[in-house]
Amino acid sequence: MTVFPFAHAGTITDGLSGASWLDLANHCLKQFEGPVQGIGLLYVTDPLGAEIEDILEFLRKHTGLTAWRGAVAPAICATGIEYFDLPAMALMVMDVPDSAASVFPGEPESNNFWLASNAQLAIVHADPRQSAVLDAIPELAKSTGAYLVGALTTAAAVAPLVGAVDAPSGLAGILFTDEVPVATGLTQGCSSIGPVHTITSMEEGIVSGLDDRRALEVLKEDVGELLARDLRRLVGYVHAAIPVSGSDTADYLVRNLVGFDAEQGWVAVAEELNVGDRLMFVRRDAASAVEDMQRMLSDLKRRAGTNLRGAVYHSCVARGPHQFGPGSRELSMIAETFGDIPVIGFFGNGEISHDRLYTYTGLLTVFPEPEEGQA
Repeated sequence: MTVFPFAHAGTITDGLSGASWLDLANHCLKQFEGPVQGIGLLYVTDPLGAEIEDILEFLRKHTGLTAWRGAVAPAICATGIEYFDLPAMALMVMDVPDSAASVFPGEPESNNFWLASNAQLAIVHADPRQSAVLDAIPELAKSTGAYLVGALTTAAAVAPLVGAVDAPSGLAGILFTDEVPVATGLTQGCSSIGPVHTITSMEEGIVSGLDDRRALEVLKEDVGELLARDLRRLVGYVHAAIPVSGSDTADYLVRNLVGFDAEQGWVAVAEELNVGDRLMFVRRDAASAVEDMQRMLSDLKRRAGTNLRGAVYHSCVARGPHQFGPGSRELSMIAETFGDIPVIGFFGNGEISHDRLYTYTGLLTVFPEPEEGQA
């Protein structure tokens, strides 16, 4: 099996305390064995955001790879480790045939218009500062035919999209054809605490009725008497979930509860909703996150096996140590399931799966070794 070349380093790495971006980059290059070819994928944390162009120029010069995509993010990860609140970088070379992958937006020397309309998968990085980016996500999925995986980058960096500073749509990444075997899995990190309801009335953009009852009354019934006594306890623990049309209740978009009107019985949700939409309530805690993460990993292993070239993980910045506690639990679970495979990724401000923007989720994309006779 030929794994994707990858490397990572942070200022918590042995001997790199207080290291510069150049020290970290050199440490990464020493992890490569021999020359590399393909498309580079690069993730760096916010503290290195101001140096991203220098880092990219250095990597191009010393690897010979001209095509790079990636992101500046609040936090990044690699095999078995998470880098939060410190300078760090992780890089992987997507070593696939030239005919099977292309960067977007295209570059003069690498643009492939045929591939841009015949893609199977796209690793997508989205700049949250671009006003049109939310509309651009489903448009990209439709125009390319690709299944999108990725996340929103940081909003703190001047140029959060690696290799595509001036991406007009706010989206940049890598397209892959079906020559490249791939499988993906999504973990919600939440569990339902009641049935699916139907919104039967709205007032000024606020949910006032569920199942022809007061919305707050329904919410209190779902969460139980103990939590219903003090609605402040719901903040950050209980969320609204909007089931994805055409799917079962395991696929849903999680949105924050942003307010309650006890007198009117209204519930405010951080999402544009309409009468007739479905809505349920979910809880978000460490136990739910671990359980659903293992469900996703076991299912992905069943579909993709363990003979993998590499993997890319996109998670929510509210997960990691904030939900799982210290110890890089998410990445440890990936390693426990798939072994010591190359993994890089980042923790973003919203996760992209298919043609939608999720929150509080984790998305793992694995690249199996091609079968004999396959490209």
